[in-house]
Amino acid sequence: MYKKLLFDKIKESFMAVLPMGIAVVLVSFFSGLESQLIFNFVVGALLLVLGLALFSIGAEASMMDIASKIGEFLVKSKKLILIIAIVFVLGFLVMFAEPALYVLTEQFKSVPAWLLILVVSLGMAIFVTIAVLRIIFQISLRVVVWIGYGLVFLLGLIVTIVNPDFIAVAFDSGAVATGPLLVPFIMALAYGITKNIGNKDAEMDSFGLISIISLGPIFAVLILGLFNDSNAPDPALIPSSMFELFMYYLGSNFKDMLLAITPFVAFFLIFQFTVFKFDIKKVIKVLVGFLYIYLGLVLFLTGANAGLVQLATELGNTIVQAGASWILIPIGMLFGSIVVAAEPAVMALNKQVEEVSAGAVSKKLMIASLSIGVAISVGLAAIRVLTGISIWWILAPTYAIILVLLIKTPRMFYSIALDAGGAVSGVLTTTFLMPFILGAGQGAGANILTDAYGLVAFIAMTPILTVQIIGLLVTERQRRIDLALGVDNEVINLESEDA
Repeated sequence: MYKKLLFDKIKESFMAVLPMGIAVVLVSFFSGLESQLIFNFVVGALLLVLGLALFSIGAEASMMDIASKIGEFLVKSKKLILIIAIVFVLGFLVMFAEPALYVLTEQFKSVPAWLLILVVSLGMAIFVTIAVLRIIFQISLRVVVWIGYGLVFLLGLIVTIVNPDFIAVAFDSGAVATGPLLVPFIMALAYGITKNIGNKDAEMDSFGLISIISLGPIFAVLILGLFNDSNAPDPALIPSSMFELFMYYLGSNFKDMLLAITPFVAFFLIFQFTVFKFDIKKVIKVLVGFLYIYLGLVLFLTGANAGLVQLATELGNTIVQAGASWILIPIGMLFGSIVVAAEPAVMALNKQVEEVSAGAVSKKLMIASLSIGVAISVGLAAIRVLTGISIWWILAPTYAIILVLLIKTPRMFYSIALDAGGAVSGVLTTTFLMPFILGAGQGAGANILTDAYGLVAFIAMTPILTVQIIGLLVTERQRRIDLALGVDNEVINLESEDA
């Protein structure tokens, strides 16, 4: 069974990475990059594909089932303090093991990696708890989002005065943190809770969760910026030969991921002896799943750091220094448009929107809309690198529009929209697009912290606006059709009301 599943997952991951891989190799070749870097990229991409496949199998065999069972147990316990304590610990542990966070720490060297991981994990733990409590007490999603983003922007303005170097990376961390491990686990936990509460809108209440928990890392990094300087550290000594480079990251990741995954295994064993009491076959299946997750994380991070990040950084640097720095904008937009089609989570998002709109919004329309939106986001990030425009000129007006549109957008559409950023800002965004723009910043002599970070935040922001606009257009179109036919569309009306 595992062999066929592994083959299917490898095929899925390979087909997702292939379009981006081909585009990168071609652009790298014509940009005159060293063949060694291109070869490292190919090897790294293959390791990333294998790592994602192993990781996905392990997550499905262990973490998703555990999350759902824990959600069921928490509801049956009816003890609020216990719910808060366990959800907090789970939020911390899952974030602590999130591979996308380790890719960010490898590139953001202004604070020690352990400090950034600890702070982001604490922020995530707090906001996962808030998100779950919102579901339990049936608090309006719109109200929580309005308050959350209002406080984020208020704190951001304060940090801009005190230490502006942390603004862009803070918003990036919110998008990066909602990665391939955390999102499915927290969604499964939330669904387990909503289903056992007996709420008829259990599936709908699971939507919007990602938008809330993504605020945690933003708050955490902004607060970190209030108390920490952003002095650039001395660059790490990384081996130059291919074999030594991959072995360097392989050894480092074996150690780091063992430290990250061990607390989670311990947490499962505690629950196994006190709550779950699974039979031995089930326990072995879960433990094997954890082993797959561990190996997948190691291979994923090794391929990302030794292959993708290295080439992306050098490619961005080379393009800017080639004498026509403006070409960074169309090339970045090309990569951005391809990334959308490559992200597996986007396929799930497209299916959701198609079902909600009763086929009025096709998958092709969603792909085209998201591709254009993300391409624009990467283009804006490239313009910032070349001109030094403040990130606030882009974030503030766009989020203002998003928050205002929440008033009119039907509930189902804005719930999905608020989660859509986590679908688009996935693996390839973190491992390639972000270092590509950072490398361009180095080549342009820009302030990396203030002018180069912010790309992931832009990419996560775009689908929120896109899905909201599509939702409004579909609703208005349906309203006109119903008026012409003299029909009262109850589905749309109900979805417009927020719990």
